[in-house]
Amino acid sequence: MMIEQLINLWPELNKSFIETLIMVGIGLGVAVIAGLPLGLLLFVTDRDLFLENKWIKGAVGIFVNLVRSIPFIILLVFLFPFTNFLLGTTTGPIAASVALSAAAIPFYARIVESSARDIDKGVIEAAIACGASPWLIIKDIIFPEIKPGLISGLTITAISLIGYSAMAGAIGGGGIGDLAIRYGYYRYDNFVMFTTVIVLIVLVQVVQYAGDFLAKTVKKS
Repeated sequence: MMIEQLINLWPELNKSFIETLIMVGIGLGVAVIAGLPLGLLLFVTDRDLFLENKWIKGAVGIFVNLVRSIPFIILLVFLFPFTNFLLGTTTGPIAASVALSAAAIPFYARIVESSARDIDKGVIEAAIACGASPWLIIKDIIFPEIKPGLISGLTITAISLIGYSAMAGAIGGGGIGDLAIRYGYYRYDNFVMFTTVIVLIVLVQVVQYAGDFLAKTVKKS
């Protein structure tokens, strides 16, 4: 009986799983492209560092804190007008990716900043004394030192986005969350609900294991 139910559910489950991967993938990509430089900017403009600037540090910090303080479900609805302007729709995984990306950028930026704070400032001061340019310090000292932390942070961000994507599914974003709501909740189908929960648990475990493995590999190299 359960096998038959799974066979019947498989097309929808497969589609929802791919939609979830699309949402999380886009959110992660934007987090790396925008969140990584934002986090580095927060670090290098801090007090006693080579690009110290309290105005930039303060402005970027306020922006990051403001976005992070908004619950995701509210951020999702708040960005509906912008999403509609950008894509012409507010439903589907691509549309949900706009809010996911907006949530991922400041989240990952803070992780990058936190990872960079663990660097021995003496190494940076030595590079400055040798006449290294700011770009050279970031590229050849800071970035290599924080690579394991960046991968671990990306793993944490990915897991958070998987949870956010499930919330996005509740209001038309698609994905596994949408499947759980439409079939598991509205139709009182416990099999669908349990299946979607299991799929999400497995997905999170795979992401966590892969992230930990990559971080350890990079740290050893």
